[in-house]
Amino acid sequence: MSCGKEFVETLKKIDYPKADILNGEDFDWLFVENEPFLKWFCGNVNEQNVLSEEELEAFSVLQKSGKPILEGAALDEVLKTCKTSDLKTPTLNDKELEKLEDEVQTLQKLKNLKIQRRNKCQLMASVTSHKSLRLNAKEEETNKKLKQSQGILNATNTKISNELHTLSDGVAKLMMFFRRSDLGQGTNPLVFLSQFSLQNYLSQEEQSTAALTLYTKKQFFQGIHEVVESSNEENFQLLDMQAPSICDNQEVLEERRLEMARLQLAYICAQHQLIHLKANNLSLKSSIKWAEENLHSLTSKALGKDNLDAKISSLNSEILKLEEQITHMKGKILPAVVKENAQLLNMPVVKGDFDRQIAKQDRHTARQEVVLNQLIKQKASFELLHLSYEIELRKHWDVYRQLENLVHLLNQSNLMFHQRLEMLTDPSVSQQINARNTIDSKDYSTHRLYQLLEGENKKKELFITHGNLEEVAEKLKQDVSLVQEQLEVSAQEHSLFLSKLNNDVNMLCEALYQGGNQLLLSDQELTEQFHQVESQLNKLNHLLTDIFADVKTKRKLLASNKLHQVERELYVYFLKDEDYLKNIVENLENQSKIKTIGLED
Repeated sequence: MSCGKEFVETLKKIDYPKADILNGEDFDWLFVENEPFLKWFCGNVNEQNVLSEEELEAFSVLQKSGKPILEGAALDEVLKTCKTSDLKTPTLNDKELEKLEDEVQTLQKLKNLKIQRRNKCQLMASVTSHKSLRLNAKEEETNKKLKQSQGILNATNTKISNELHTLSDGVAKLMMFFRRSDLGQGTNPLVFLSQFSLQNYLSQEEQSTAALTLYTKKQFFQGIHEVVESSNEENFQLLDMQAPSICDNQEVLEERRLEMARLQLAYICAQHQLIHLKANNLSLKSSIKWAEENLHSLTSKALGKDNLDAKISSLNSEILKLEEQITHMKGKILPAVVKENAQLLNMPVVKGDFDRQIAKQDRHTARQEVVLNQLIKQKASFELLHLSYEIELRKHWDVYRQLENLVHLLNQSNLMFHQRLEMLTDPSVSQQINARNTIDSKDYSTHRLYQLLEGENKKKELFITHGNLEEVAEKLKQDVSLVQEQLEVSAQEHSLFLSKLNNDVNMLCEALYQGGNQLLLSDQELTEQFHQVESQLNKLNHLLTDIFADVKTKRKLLASNKLHQVERELYVYFLKDEDYLKNIVENLENQSKIKTIGLED
């Protein structure tokens, strides 16, 4: 208990009015200056030192009566005179007087000794009463603290027991997940992929693989199912159907070559006949045309026989020349041209054959793509299943590591708990005959803890008590709670600021993009508003310059004319302090009245 609280408690003992309202901490500063007197006052003053109401009333009546009240040195002199009795005493001799004086001195010494002993006894009694009061107060405080600590321990015990129950329930639920269950019974739910059976999946994959092999046997050549069943990536490619590895039968190749040769020869013969037929047709058309022209000329002009014979002979000679040219072309020019362009005659046949092969290759490619897509689907499903198993395995390993860490931490806490129990059960610690309030100077750890909790304090105490340590710890706890509250408030303010900032950013994005994907660096409305703002700013600048010029002129007028200054002060008082203006006006009216009266006199 602090000294201020003891001072308030002694005021309560002597029935001081309004002692319950006083706070003991407010009187701690008095003990710094007047500590001995206040400690004596707290230890010695009791109800007997306080005047009763009757005595106070008698003293007040005495004061009201007007009679003089002796105080100080006058009271001492009166008391001395009262000691001499008015009774007549017989005269004594000098020897008897000396004896009596000696006896009086001895008696006075005995009286002084007894007074000193009485004072010592009173002081000891006051000290013991003060100690008993302090001990009673401490006992009450310790009882309160004990009850509070018991309540806290009970609450923590119940809380720990509830947490242990919830932890045990959670562990039981967790163990249900990892426990192997019978699928027929269905007691425990299957929550992990590793708990499910892959028999259905494998059977479906085998069925799909068998169906795929049958499809390849039907659609492709023999041996393609071996390529499909293999899992090498190099086999997943388009095949050339004309490759020797696929078409190994030489008879089929020979028949195909003979057929191509027959087709080419037939095509060449057909083209030869077509050319002859076209030439005959053209010759017939030209002869008919010539005959028609000659007949027309014969009908229009009558020719003589000699002219006709000459013309016939010239035509025969031209025919002979043409036949010679034709024979020359057939014998020399055409064979060379045919030899040079022999490959061109086979191009349509070869092109048709290649078109047929391309169509066949496209058909086989489409079928290969169907097979390849099915194989890709099977491989993707297998890789997905494998990846899900790997992810689940990693999660299981993470859970396993966390559980191992938890078991390690629980073992460590259990060991520490047992060590604390052993330390608390130690009789040297639990049974202390004389409990010391002050902390031993050799207990460096506690002193260091007190220094850490106290911080930078210039005032150093001589002795450190457990109460001081508790007060510093309580203060630190309060500071921590205040800091946590401030952090919560700052976090809330930060979240509000972030939300406002996000809203502003969204509004800015809407204003800049306007619902599109392109950034609009200039907005017509904003530009118009900016122009308006600029015009308003220019107007404001002009107004400000005008106002400043007006103010300068008015200041010059005020500096030159005192009447304007007085008017300005009156306006200022009228707007700011009306009472002061009224007083000034009243004073001026009074002065004017006095002057008028003086002038009249």
